[in-house]
Amino acid sequence: MNRRQWIVIAGVSILALLAGILTSQWITQSGLASEPSIKAFFANSWQTPEGKPANTDNWRGKVLVVNFWASWCPPCVEEMPTLDQISKEYATNNVLFVGIGIDSPSNIREFLQKTPVSYPIVIGGLEGSNLAKQMGNSQGALPYTIIISPSGKSTFTKLGKISEDELKKAIKSTL
Repeated sequence: MNRRQWIVIAGVSILALLAGILTSQWITQSGLASEPSIKAFFANSWQTPEGKPANTDNWRGKVLVVNFWASWCPPCVEEMPTLDQISKEYATNNVLFVGIGIDSPSNIREFLQKTPVSYPIVIGGLEGSNLAKQMGNSQGALPYTIIISPSGKSTFTKLGKISEDELKKAIKSTL
């Protein structure tokens, strides 16, 4: 190859890199949950693993960290102790964590007996999975975490295991 061909290849590569970066930024911003999906989230009649209705009125007006997870999902299970620890740290700061189990009630109950958490867990099932997609999880994979401000706006989403630092930073920027 001559020098001119190398320059063309380098130029195309730089343009592709820039396009990827800009697209990535756009996807991150567009991945935030829409207002109707957040209203649907609060309007859902969530149930605890024991089959009792969850009181979502207690969820309003707080920084809400919603984590979609499943007992069969290794990264979900790995991040739960960190989520539990951070939920305790921020409990006095008007921050509430809620776990949405995309699993059967019996699997969730069995899992929570072995790995208890201090924050509320509700049953999501197929409806929960669909709601996660509406809330920006276009791939439908787990775990998926979304932060909702006290005013009901999505401020952060993360597909995949979240780090302690990343989660604390996102919470602090929403407070």
